[in-house]
Formats: sequence, structure tokens, C-alpha cells
Amino acid sequence: MDAPNTSADREPLSGLVERVTFHSPDTGFCVLRVKVRGHRDLVTVLGSAASIQPGEFIQASGRWDNHREHGLQFRTTFLKVLPPSSLDGIEKYLGSGMIKGIGPHFAKKLVMAFGEEVFNVIEHAPERLSTRDGIGPKRVERLVSGWADQKAIREIMVFLQSHGVGTSRAVRIYKTYGADAIPLVGENPYRLARDIKGIGFLTADRIAEKLGIEKTAMIRARAGISYTLTEAVSEGHCGLPLADLMPMAERLLEIPADILREALEQELHDKTVVADTIGEHACIFLSHLWSAEKVIAERLLALATGQPSWPTVDTAKAIPWVEQQLGVTLAASQRQAVERAVSSKEMVITGGPGVGKTTLVNAILRILVVKGASVLLAAPTGRAAKRLSETTGMEAKTIHRLLEVDPRHGGFKRNTDHPLDCDLLVIDETSMVDVPLMASLMQALPNSAALLTVGDVDQLPSVGPGQVLADIIESRAVPVARLTEIFRQAAESQIVTNAHRVNSGHMPHLEATRSDPSDFYFVEARDPEDGVSKILDIVKHRLPQRFGFDPVKDIQVLCPMNRGGLGARALNIELQKALNPPVDAVSVERFGFTYRVGDKVMQTDNDYDKDVFNGDVGYVRRIDPDAQELVIEFDGTSVEYQFGELDEVALAYAVSIHKGQGSEYPAVVIPMMMQHYIMLRRNLLYTGITRGRKLVVVVGQKQAVGMAVKGKTESRRWSKLAEWLA
Repeated sequence: MDAPNTSADREPLSGLVERVTFHSPDTGFCVLRVKVRGHRDLVTVLGSAASIQPGEFIQASGRWDNHREHGLQFRTTFLKVLPPSSLDGIEKYLGSGMIKGIGPHFAKKLVMAFGEEVFNVIEHAPERLSTRDGIGPKRVERLVSGWADQKAIREIMVFLQSHGVGTSRAVRIYKTYGADAIPLVGENPYRLARDIKGIGFLTADRIAEKLGIEKTAMIRARAGISYTLTEAVSEGHCGLPLADLMPMAERLLEIPADILREALEQELHDKTVVADTIGEHACIFLSHLWSAEKVIAERLLALATGQPSWPTVDTAKAIPWVEQQLGVTLAASQRQAVERAVSSKEMVITGGPGVGKTTLVNAILRILVVKGASVLLAAPTGRAAKRLSETTGMEAKTIHRLLEVDPRHGGFKRNTDHPLDCDLLVIDETSMVDVPLMASLMQALPNSAALLTVGDVDQLPSVGPGQVLADIIESRAVPVARLTEIFRQAAESQIVTNAHRVNSGHMPHLEATRSDPSDFYFVEARDPEDGVSKILDIVKHRLPQRFGFDPVKDIQVLCPMNRGGLGARALNIELQKALNPPVDAVSVERFGFTYRVGDKVMQTDNDYDKDVFNGDVGYVRRIDPDAQELVIEFDGTSVEYQFGELDEVALAYAVSIHKGQGSEYPAVVIPMMMQHYIMLRRNLLYTGITRGRKLVVVVGQKQAVGMAVKGKTESRRWSKLAEWLA
């Protein structure tokens, strides 16, 4: 069939939505299969709708396009969605899964029972629903609640759409603000950028413009300053020099500097931000981060005073005893560290792989436990906590679980008023701990307790703001044991050898590692396409066949960045196709990913209600389209997600090196290509290599590896902690 000949993009089209082939909740873009009068076959319609379900009726205008691959399509310039009116449409609409608990089966029952009245019955006479077999009180309650939520969400969507936003963040807006969503957003649309994940300042700014808020309005100027600081926080800073902040805000907002100065004064007056200095630089901080750094400094300095709560240790006897217990001979540097640790209330242990950090920590713990000290162990991620438990033989928790998350009131149950009960707190992988989390830890630690922080300061700093471990070491306010000697057994590992070579600015051994056996390999890739092909082959076939690794559970692809053909996002799609291909089983598509039972996923936000945290890795165990639910298992615990909450997770066959921080994997595969040049830094490659416990495979170009080795560590983050401690 040839495309109809039209002179403008305003040809009308209307029909019943039979199937939603694709819908992006982020952009609203959709591909629909529509039953149109006069057309024998279903028509493919491309357009934009905030929310769209099978059974709904659309009115559109646009133009016909004969696509080379996909055939005839109707591209809309205008698309309006109307509630279904035919019985067939109503049944499709109710059975589409839009309302939790109602699938095709019950949709058919409802339409047979109530016909075109069904919407009216749900809304105004729900008691009539329970007169039908199989529709019990719980299902009625779920249906009524789901319908009310859907109606409220749609009202919010209409409001957002009318102000130029095509997005399905309505569910989150409704969950955050409830029935007050429209008045709250109308009063101050910039709160969306602060409160709602996925809505940034620019989106909020567009809504504000539609609402008639002037470009020079004070509410906009103040929001722009906060947004500029928040963007700096996403890059790891706790504040910004005033000389950087004001020009950045001026470029963003395109308003005169005098308005911005007044806005800053108001922000300072309301204590949203704080003015202070770092060295000779006048800086502006977000208040909560400035306060958090201050708390860390005050608590660390307070803890340093006095003697530990355990009895005095005679190290001349204790060290030979613990060497016998562990079956090791401690190096001179380790002996000195043990002597210092058992007599101090604070200490930092740092060093790279193979230098004996684990042995040292075990020695300290064995001695102090015998002395009757009560010890708590924690790490930032579940994997790191599990590894700490395995290496010490003692229970270790994630920091969030140690502090006992309080989902009802926010924050943690363990705090100044309800401190942790211990003589010694050991924190592993401290390089990952950001300023807000460290502040919470320090507030929960009693003055009588001692603190032992362990980590590799040369790894990437925390994803969140600050550089806690680096600042503590730099301040010299706390004793530091920096271990550098690589032990003989560890030196036999090419992973350890190459990690230290990279960290000292030397190329890793790439050619020599081809000899068998080895735990480090380099595989040349000509270009990104070749790289993708080789990574898929390595993960799916070569490593499982040669080393017996499970391709999903044991092997982790760690990428320098998320974007690009060899970024985590694209590789996840390819690895999912290879390792968990689509079959007849049910799947769900949300927020740019398709999820199937068996998929490896990672939590990307802290969710205190669900008790899952950023970086936790789990596996999809069940998908229920009727209930609009997906169940993910994290370390033996099943957690339910509504489909609208799936922007909290992402596929995790491949993750960024930043996200892999703090975790160790049996085998890691690291793409390293020139297309990653923006991110090629020494500490990035070093961190990636040190994540592999038994095997590391780098796939890419030697030039890219060389660039990473030569690339200096990221510039220092703007934080005040080191200064306060010093």
C-alpha cells in the first residue's frame, strides 16, 4: 500500500488502540497498533502520550510515512487519548494491567457483568462488584484503590501535559505529594527537581514558564542556585567556590548577576546554603553537607581523646600469640600497626591488594576479642559486608543495617540518643563511604568506643559527596598504617602485580599474561563492535568453558562509563539477549529496560521502606502482570516492586566501575576503548582491576589502557573535612 499523498502534517486519524508495542515512560514516545475504520490491517501509529493503554481511543493528526524497514506508519504531530467507549475497548483497557489485580480474565468478567456501566460501578457503586463470583472483598478493595490512584495520576498527567511535559513520573509525583500534587506543583514547580527522581531543573523550569513564572522571578533564581550546587554534589563536591558558583548559575538561568546575588542572600538567610571557606576560597555549601562534614570532624576529634575501653595489651606477648593463631609471620609494618591499633581509639589502615590489610585486621580483632572487647563490623555494600564476614569469621553488616534504617521517620534508629553498643567499630571499604553516611555513623558511635577504618585510598572516591577516607588521611589527625609491601604469595598473582603497576603509573603486563596459567588477560579489540562481540563470547562461552564460571552469577562486566556502544547500558541489552533470551515467559518493559525472570539487576537508589540499598544486586524471580508486580531476590530475601517503581533498579550484567566499587567478583571483564577517553583515569582502571578475585580480562585497545594509566586521578573534590580535622 502506498502512503496517502498529503500536503501537510495535519491529516486526521482516529481509532481503537489494540496493542501498545512500545511506550517510553521517560519521554512519552509510543508505538501503537491501532484499529482504524477503512483499514483492513492494524495501523502503526507513532506519537507521544504520557500514559496509554490498550482499549483506549485516540484522535490524532499527522502524516503517513513509508519506512524502509517497518513499512507504512502514521507519525503524529498531535495525539489525544480518550477513555474507551466500546465493550471491546473497555475490556482491553481494564485487562491491560493498568490496575493492580485486574488482568484479562477479570476484565472479561467485569464487562460481561456490567457492560458499559463498569467504570461508573467501580467509582460510585463498588459494593455491586462483590456480587459476582470470584470477585471477593480484597479484589474489590484493590480495584477501587487502583482506579482512584489511576484517576488521580491521570489528572496529574493532564496537568503536566498541558504544561509541556510528556512523562510518566506522575506515579512518583502522586506518591510523594498525594492529592495535593497539583496545588503544590502549581505553587512551586521547582520542588519537582528537588523531590522527584527523573525530573531535573530544566523540566521544572519549562513547567514554571508555562505557569507564567517570570524568568527573573526570585523563586527561579533561588532554585537555580540550589540546582547548580546539587549538580556539583553529583560530581562529588560538598560545595563550590563562589567564583565558580555564580557564573555557572548565571549561564544556566540567563538572568542578571544582581538578581542572583539577592537570591543567594535569601538562600543564606533561610539557611538552605552556608557560606564558608576552603583554604583561601570563599565557598557556598548545601547546608546539610556542611553540617555533616562538621559532625564528622567534631566526632572524630572527640573520639581521639582518652584510652580504649579494653584492658591494656602486652604486645610483646600478644603478637607472637596471634601469629601462632593465624599461622602467619607479621611484617614489621604490620607489627607496628597492631601495636598502635590496640592502644588507640582511632586508626586508619590503607593499602592496595596483596599488602596484608586482611591479615592485619584479623590480628587486631583476635587480640581484642580475647581481651573481652565487643566488636561490630560493617561495610558500605552487601557484597563487601559478606566478604568481611568470610575473612574475619565474625558477623558483618552493611552500614545501613548496622544503623537500623527507620523508614517511618526517615534516617536511622541508631543515633546520638540510641548509640551502637560496642567497644570497637570496624568499617571496611571506607573509600566508598560518603559524607552523609559517615556523619550518621559518627553520631551513632558512643564516646567510649574506638574506630578502625580500613580501605584503599587510591581507589575511586565515593559515588556520593565528599572524600572521607582521603580527607582523614590527609589531615594527619588520626594514626594511619599505610601498607605497601606486597607479600610473596600475592605477588604471584598478575591481578595484584598489574594493579600495583597501574597505581604507580606503569603499564600492566599485557603480552606476558598470555602464558598459562594466569589470572589476568588482555584481549585486543579493533573497534567497539569487535569489543562487544568478544565480550559476549568471553562471558557466555570462553570463561564458563575454561574456568567453570557461571556467566550470570560469577562474571561481572565493569565499564568505564554507562553511555556508548561499550557502555554499561548497551552491553546490558546485549548480555541479556545472550544470557537470558526472550522466550514465551512474561516480561515487563519500564524505564528503558525489559525485565524477565532470571535477570540480574542492581538497586540504584536507597529504598528504606524495602530495606534495599544502592548497589545491592539481586535476581528477578517472578513477574505478575495482573498485580503489576515484580519480585526480586536479594541475598535470599524477596522484595516486591510495583512496575512504576522499576526506575529504582537496572539490569546488572554490566555495571559501571563506580557501581562495582566495594564489591569483589570471581571474574571481571573490563572494556577499555578509546571511546571511553573522557573517563580514562588511573584510579578508574586500578579500581576495576582490584574488583576481580580470581580472574580479570581487559578487552579493548592498548592505547586506551595507556591513556588510563597516564591519566591523573580526578581533581580534588571541594570538601572542608580535612581542614576542620587539621
